[in-house]
Amino acid sequence: MPPPAYQSPLGGAPGQGERPPPSEFDGLFRASAASAASAAASAAPGQVPPPRAPHGAPPHGASPHGAPPQPAPGRRKLPTAAIVGLVVAGCAVAGLGAGALLSGGGDEKKDTPQNTAVSSATPGDAPKGDEGKKEASADPADPVAAQAKALDALLKDSNNSRDAVIKAVDATRNCKDLDKSASDLRDAAKQRDGLVTRLQKTAIDKLPNSAELSAQLTKAWKSSASADSHYAAWADQVGGKHGCVKGHARPSGESAAGDRASADATAAKKQAAELWNPIAKKYRLSQHSWAQL
Repeated sequence: MPPPAYQSPLGGAPGQGERPPPSEFDGLFRASAASAASAAASAAPGQVPPPRAPHGAPPHGASPHGAPPQPAPGRRKLPTAAIVGLVVAGCAVAGLGAGALLSGGGDEKKDTPQNTAVSSATPGDAPKGDEGKKEASADPADPVAAQAKALDALLKDSNNSRDAVIKAVDATRNCKDLDKSASDLRDAAKQRDGLVTRLQKTAIDKLPNSAELSAQLTKAWKSSASADSHYAAWADQVGGKHGCVKGHARPSGESAAGDRASADATAAKKQAAELWNPIAKKYRLSQHSWAQL
């Protein structure tokens, strides 16, 4: 700023009787210009001194109100808890990777569905646990049970003709349906003989008391067949002359023989039932009374 114009102590207007500025002010301006020139000369060659800020403007980086300059913004620092969490997560991932390598041996040894199916069907794999124990302790089929089952099937067929025999004998005694009664009785006798033949072809040697059981069944069915044959012959006699008296069949030798054979069959059937039923109970088969044999 240029120095203010000198005013006379008398308050006169400028230009009229004004005094020139003192020599001290002129020396100050010259010294200031000389110092600026020397600063420009001392600057490094090729560099231009920075321009001077306008009057009243704060220097670069300085606060406009004289406050200390603020540092340039840098990177934000992460909290300590976040750093610790990242470290722990990294350790966990590293541990999982190491465990996978140790247990599986890498991606090449990972089990695929195809590999799993093949490994499960490997012939060398033996059953484990209770299933393996059951298979190891499994016994072959019990031959006694097999023979008992075969004899049970035979005994179930032994009672097929019983009702027909009872009806035929009653009809003969009352002189009714004599021809049909005789035919039914002969059919029953054939059925009893067939049971004896089947029994001879059925192996029961491993059953308890098998010899006695076979003998009693054979005697029972042969005696029944004999009784049926005698009763059939009696029916033929009753149908003849003087066979019936007042609606009742006349007794004969054939009827007496039939009664004796029937009694023998009943006794044998009782013995056979006593031998069979404990076997049937043990192997959960059908038990029979003597009248069902």
